[in-house]
Amino acid sequence: MVTRRGLLVGGSVGVAVGVGLGGVVGWEMAPTSVRADVRRALGRGPEIYIPDAPEGQVRLEQVTSQYLGGATDLFTAVPAGHGAGAGLPVIVVLHGSSASAAAFREYGLARFVTAAVQAGAPPFVLAGTDDGPDGWVPSAGVDPQAMLREELPRWLEDRGFAADRRALWGWSRGGYGALRYVQVAPDWARGLALFSPGLLPGNPVLDDLSPLATMPWGLWCGESDPYHDGAVALSEQAPVAPDPWVQGPGAHTQSYWNDHTLPMMQFLARTL
Repeated sequence: MVTRRGLLVGGSVGVAVGVGLGGVVGWEMAPTSVRADVRRALGRGPEIYIPDAPEGQVRLEQVTSQYLGGATDLFTAVPAGHGAGAGLPVIVVLHGSSASAAAFREYGLARFVTAAVQAGAPPFVLAGTDDGPDGWVPSAGVDPQAMLREELPRWLEDRGFAADRRALWGWSRGGYGALRYVQVAPDWARGLALFSPGLLPGNPVLDDLSPLATMPWGLWCGESDPYHDGAVALSEQAPVAPDPWVQGPGAHTQSYWNDHTLPMMQFLARTL
């Protein structure tokens, strides 16, 4: 049952809920932290941490990709206080199968960017697009890897960012895709962060991990995650162990990933 107390979230902020539809009036206008509180009030999953930091310039634009077969979303987030982000390096994010670039703002990623910089990370921009029908690997006539290699740097440069200074972060299917991508383009990123990469022991992607010999990389995976054994295999078979390598309590959830997003961003920003 939705109670009045459960809907009075964010201090004095009141949110009206259409119980029959499960909808929230003004949902798109509500701060991301308030949306998370509403989800908890409605019983829609565990608490999801989002830092109490302001957003800087956030854009969700459509760009045309030859390699993805048409229009795709491009999300960019600049830390608050850094204008349009001119000259800033970029952390590129590859999302998981249940996500999209259009959802990044709701996940609080723009707030994480500012919070990481406020905590001492060198300023950076976060950028991400959508993937293909089978994730971040070539299939069905599309090639997300070619999009990352050939088109994304140009889109970033057109917006004034330091497009040649890039780090790569992926979660779930995006973590698997990020690992696959550094295998075919080992010099593309200066650092790599993998959250719960979607692979199991024995996956052929583990056969050649030589790009990890010289690239700073980190790995995060909760001990209750179905891909934990795959993450352990990755850490053990890599020529250089991940640093950081974070395990501990947690499952394959946004809650676990958000709990570790801030230190991950601080780690990747230092590689830039």
